[in-house]
Amino acid sequence: MKTKKKWYKKKSWWIGGVIILILTVVMFYHRVKPLPPGVSYAGNTYTIPEKDVEFLYDLTYQKDGKELYDHSIFDEVYQTIEEAEDFLILDLFLVNGYTKGDRDYPRISEKLSKTIQKQMKKKPDLKVVFISDVVNTTYGSHTAKQLEPLEDLGAEVIYTDLNRLRDPNLLYSGVWRTALGWFGQDGYGWLPNPMAPSAPKVTMRSYLKLLNIKANHRKVVITEDAGLILSANPHDASGFHSNIGFKVKGEILKEMVKAEKAVAAFSGGNVEAFPTGEDLNQSIKKLSPAEASVKAQILTEKKVQTSVVNAMNKAKKGDEVWIGMFYLADRDIIDAIGDAADREVEVRLVLDPNQNAFGQEKIGLPNLPIASELHNLDNDHITIRWYNTNKEQYHTKFIYIKGKKESTVIGGSSNYTSRNLDDYNLEENIKIVAPTDSKTMSDIDQYFNRIWNNEGGTYTVKYEKYQDKLPAFKYVMYILQKIFQVTTY
Repeated sequence: MKTKKKWYKKKSWWIGGVIILILTVVMFYHRVKPLPPGVSYAGNTYTIPEKDVEFLYDLTYQKDGKELYDHSIFDEVYQTIEEAEDFLILDLFLVNGYTKGDRDYPRISEKLSKTIQKQMKKKPDLKVVFISDVVNTTYGSHTAKQLEPLEDLGAEVIYTDLNRLRDPNLLYSGVWRTALGWFGQDGYGWLPNPMAPSAPKVTMRSYLKLLNIKANHRKVVITEDAGLILSANPHDASGFHSNIGFKVKGEILKEMVKAEKAVAAFSGGNVEAFPTGEDLNQSIKKLSPAEASVKAQILTEKKVQTSVVNAMNKAKKGDEVWIGMFYLADRDIIDAIGDAADREVEVRLVLDPNQNAFGQEKIGLPNLPIASELHNLDNDHITIRWYNTNKEQYHTKFIYIKGKKESTVIGGSSNYTSRNLDDYNLEENIKIVAPTDSKTMSDIDQYFNRIWNNEGGTYTVKYEKYQDKLPAFKYVMYILQKIFQVTTY
């Protein structure tokens, strides 16, 4: 009997050891595995006439006790779609109309879908590719209401294969890949949808997929005439958020198409639906040389972080760094902010207080503890203001580095977090370098001064407004989330 018991125990140790070994190998492989071709990409730099670069923004603000809206981004999106003749490529993260029903949200997703449908009927030869995230089907539990009609009309609709991306949630994703993910997500849903009460029910397996917490977070629209790089989602519940975007023209559009074709390729999409190189050469107009011009470059994933840090490291005493950001938590960027301030660069941050997410109350992570950390540096060259949000978000994501003669702006979909900048999510930004007195940089300068100084309304409030909402347990929560990487930011 003793011999049998010892043999049994020995066997159980072997089984347990093998399981742990398999989990460990799966976890670490999917954390560091090679990225799909075309991911984490820095495109060529193009010289573009200044008139063919446009800074866009949406602002929600308070004035005389009323909430006001200065929004233009999606008007520009609809117009760009309506002018498409040869091809239309979209890569958009959130595209749905599910809300809590607590207010009359703008029907952005429905209008986007109908605008595309109308243009496809008007231009039967128009090549349409729509890349999106499986969040719009709640990870396989139902169809995507706004995308299905496009597919019926002949558009190539592609849901990004998130399994090909690296895993930010190391511990959970290792277990999911080894055991849970094999069961799929399709089936009859019976659980409430995390998006909104009005959304279709979902399966438990969809919840298990969601907990991997990664996404194709890009917000891009491209035609033969123009490209849009945005921080805004065509998502009804996000309709009142403050956002930014850039519209560019010329041969840089080829770089944008290349970045999207790479996503389609590793996600099993039909790359033949994209315009060919010859098509692009024929349909994208070469821009005439101009006296006033800017330099522009497409950046995706980690190349955004590298470019932001490099640009801040070049800032000199007397220069200004302005950051408008929804989430700030990336250590490389936080360190670069401190280093710039030590060189007597004036750093001004406008941050979302992270109090609201689609009607749900949040606890201020990560921005409250990060702002506290920067504030405690006790450096007079760092100033922080909070955007004065109500039930919406300051969803903006960009940096403006103002030099004496030349300035740089980098903006798009990327929050400054590890998830967004360390090759876990798919992201796309644009980097623009231009003379400081150019119209592009002047427009951005006016934007920041408007919200910083509360010109014509209340946009921002002092640092002290929210920092009393940072009890010790919130900071402990932030540290634990960072250690175990179970954050949603």
